[in-house]
Amino acid sequence: MLRFLIKGVLRDRSRSLFSFIAIVMGVLLAVLFRGFMAGVFDDMLHQSAVLMTGHVKVTTRAWVDEADIMPNDLAVLDVDSLVAQLSTDYPEMDWDPRILFAGLLDVPDDAGETRAQGPMLGIAVDFLSPEAGARQVELWELDSRLVRGRLPERAEEVLLGERFAIRLGIEPGEVGTFVGVTMHGGFATYNFHVVGTVALGVGGIDQNLLLADLTGARAALDMEDGASAIFGLYKDMFYDDAGSVALSAAFNGSQADPEDEFSLMMQPLRAQNSLGQIVDFSKGATLVIILIFMFIVVVLLWNLGLMNGLRRYGEFGVRLAMGETKGHVYWTMLGESLLVGIAASVVGTILGLLVVYYLQEVGIDYTTLLEDYEMPISGVMRGKITPDCYYIGFIPGVVATLLGTMLAGRGIYKRQMSELFKELMLES
Repeated sequence: MLRFLIKGVLRDRSRSLFSFIAIVMGVLLAVLFRGFMAGVFDDMLHQSAVLMTGHVKVTTRAWVDEADIMPNDLAVLDVDSLVAQLSTDYPEMDWDPRILFAGLLDVPDDAGETRAQGPMLGIAVDFLSPEAGARQVELWELDSRLVRGRLPERAEEVLLGERFAIRLGIEPGEVGTFVGVTMHGGFATYNFHVVGTVALGVGGIDQNLLLADLTGARAALDMEDGASAIFGLYKDMFYDDAGSVALSAAFNGSQADPEDEFSLMMQPLRAQNSLGQIVDFSKGATLVIILIFMFIVVVLLWNLGLMNGLRRYGEFGVRLAMGETKGHVYWTMLGESLLVGIAASVVGTILGLLVVYYLQEVGIDYTTLLEDYEMPISGVMRGKITPDCYYIGFIPGVVATLLGTMLAGRGIYKRQMSELFKELMLES
């Protein structure tokens, strides 16, 4: 019987081709839409985690209250031993000490006088340790984002945002003097050697970015074995909202002392920079939009199955006149519909995954539209293949088509054979 149905579908394409194309398009759009939404929100959280928040962040309690001004006088101390302890207690994460600092970057001329000057945002990470350095290059995607020069190889070497370097007129190989305050409130000046420029393409951060090595920043700010914060990032870089909240609660239960402003405190990503609203919105909005979209697709495919069945009433009349039972006609209809639905859903899912994979690996570059935008949003819009992409279009593609055919098939039982013959005569 299966062989008979397959031959019927292939030889009479008028009964299957349009249905096949429509189901493929519906399933493709469902997979594409799901992958696109997942990619957009995941990229936003990824950029925030790498740049400013981590998936969790350990600071002092007092630092949390004044985080907007990056108060390094309230920094975490004894960082090396603390990172070792965190790595032992929470091995599912990489622990990354960071120094965030602000000040002025002064560019001198040949006479030592100021040639250009501008406010800067400094981010210091561990570039020089072999393992941690390789991890930083991967996290910041520096192999592809390095515009000019090379990566830092010594403590005093730094990278500048490409737009920041252009604005100051400073080239790789030149020296820029950091002017700011030390951890202890003293006046700080430190010569950084610019060895390259980067274009992160994330919001407007490239306008004033200075990316330094942790050792060099500690020397400039007098922060021996100190850090503004210790970022915790899941090794697979997938943010686990419930897991990070539970981990933070457990850590704070054992470490935080409300009476001591220098006691340690861990914050999950959702507790920082109002990102909790984005996390909740991404979950709710994605679910609502996908449900609406899937409802439309299901109704479309259902209606298609219904119309396809109604169109064949004349054929059914002939088959009944030749002695075929109503039940057999009905079940062969469902069998054909199931074959077309499965084949089209498989093709639609594969095509949808290919498009999402392209968006995931290449993306759509709209960096120029975000040049003056401060949110940590990547300038490349990407998709993401999630596990539900493999079935989110396939199931409604098969089920909705089958339901539509089942509904149309009810007419076979309700109509008299004379009516079916009449419709056959009208068609001819």
